[in-house]
Amino acid sequence: MREIVELLKKAGINDVKENEPLSKHTTMKIGGPAEVFVEPQDADELQEILRILHQEKMPWRVIGRGSNLLVLDEGIKGVVIKLGKGMDHLEQTGTEVTVGGGFPIIKLATVLSREGLSGLEFAGGIPGSVGGAVYMNAGAHGSDMSKILKKARIVFNDGSSEWLTNEEMEFSYRTSVLQLTRPGICVEAVLSLSEGDKEQVTAEMQKHKDYRRDTQPWNYPCAGSIFRNPLPNHAGKLVEDAGLKGHQIGGAQVSDLHGNFIVNTGDATAKDVLDLIAYIQRTILEAYSVKMETEVEIIGETR
Repeated sequence: MREIVELLKKAGINDVKENEPLSKHTTMKIGGPAEVFVEPQDADELQEILRILHQEKMPWRVIGRGSNLLVLDEGIKGVVIKLGKGMDHLEQTGTEVTVGGGFPIIKLATVLSREGLSGLEFAGGIPGSVGGAVYMNAGAHGSDMSKILKKARIVFNDGSSEWLTNEEMEFSYRTSVLQLTRPGICVEAVLSLSEGDKEQVTAEMQKHKDYRRDTQPWNYPCAGSIFRNPLPNHAGKLVEDAGLKGHQIGGAQVSDLHGNFIVNTGDATAKDVLDLIAYIQRTILEAYSVKMETEVEIIGETR
């Protein structure tokens, strides 16, 4: 990996670390080391990084704010790219907003509500970045990113870049084309919003933020919703009905506040979380004949 580090630095990529603990970069505070960890300063630098990695046939992963993510205890081989500073620009022209993939989605919802722009109220309280929200078509309260995205700038594995329209993103429930047939990184998004009453928009956004604060355990390290809702059922309700709230394996515990959250009580390992997920899946399948599929993205090396 030393050769990759030297190639990146030679290309002017300065923010490069080796064996960086990913527990420092995930909201669950869990995860082994990344062999190489790099934080590009802008989209051009990201493209250069990917061109080098593609040329060297080096595997890589991208993360944003580290929510909706469980990194395994053995860490990640290859390169982990973090989108953050330098990818958090914001421009507004009327009801159209252009925003960097590293911009926090909850901060964006707050900023736009103060401008009286409607369409992103559902994101009040959603952790993570704009790029991650586009990648997984994040949503809540009956809406999601597919309702407001006009187009997204995607950087692909070989470092090439292309704008994809809403239709080309092939959005469906918590999924986009970036997870399926065209892996890539959303570095910029253009959102089409509508004018609304500033007080009403702000109140609606705050209501969703307050609801999440009151019903979800953000006072503990967690990754957000663990399971997709097995429609027409709701994952949290099934877990609660099965009497699993508070069930704990090692340092991982089903939240007492919300059945679809697993919290790190302080010393949880990824194995603890995986064992608890498997226990929940078996219990729900036996009790209700419902298969629970994870929404949280699980990445990293296995022994």
